[in-house]
Amino acid sequence: MLTLAVHHPFDLEPKAAIALQEQLRGRVVRVDRLGPVRTVAGVDVGFAESGRRTRAAVVVLGFPGLEPVTEAIATVPTSFPYVPGLLSFREIPAVLAALARLPALPDLILCDGQGYAHPRRFGLACHLGVLLDLPCIGVAKSCLIGTYREPSQQKAAWSPLMDGEEQIGAVVRTRGGVRPVFVSIGHRIGLASAIDYVQRCVTRYRLPEPTRLADRLASTRGRRA
Repeated sequence: MLTLAVHHPFDLEPKAAIALQEQLRGRVVRVDRLGPVRTVAGVDVGFAESGRRTRAAVVVLGFPGLEPVTEAIATVPTSFPYVPGLLSFREIPAVLAALARLPALPDLILCDGQGYAHPRRFGLACHLGVLLDLPCIGVAKSCLIGTYREPSQQKAAWSPLMDGEEQIGAVVRTRGGVRPVFVSIGHRIGLASAIDYVQRCVTRYRLPEPTRLADRLASTRGRRA
């Protein structure tokens, strides 16, 4: 059984969900509080049956070798509407169900989505990290909020993602000449370490291997369903 550090309902009204985000964001730890990282997981979420069911895939790899360890997938009824800025309430129930199927939780989780780079500084990676009290990183394919200068085209180049005077993440070029990804902390990790772990999880592709494989697992099972 999955043990949570924080419990709350997910079938809330949007106003109540926003209030909960404002409350829980104070629990986010924005500095390194990691133990040894021997396993790293990628989490990806999709929807089926016109959004009525939420499907989450988790792929766990060894670190730093990125060898396959285990994987899990879970599909649950969708209990929260699509509301920008509140997507974690829609997605996390399926993520928790998938994580509960693992023989052991990973040491670090990379989420396909935002973390601190969120209007209320409480995206999916922050929300999941606080619930589990596990180190999490947000790795998004696109920018939700903030401004930035395009990083140079070389691999590992990055530039700050800013919201006014506050740095909320980093725009990271994981491969030379490809579109960058948007990295932000989730919980129990600082931004410099988050950037480093994301880069160390990249192989031949734009996306880090854990989230790339989770996306592929979710998509493959979705076509079979």
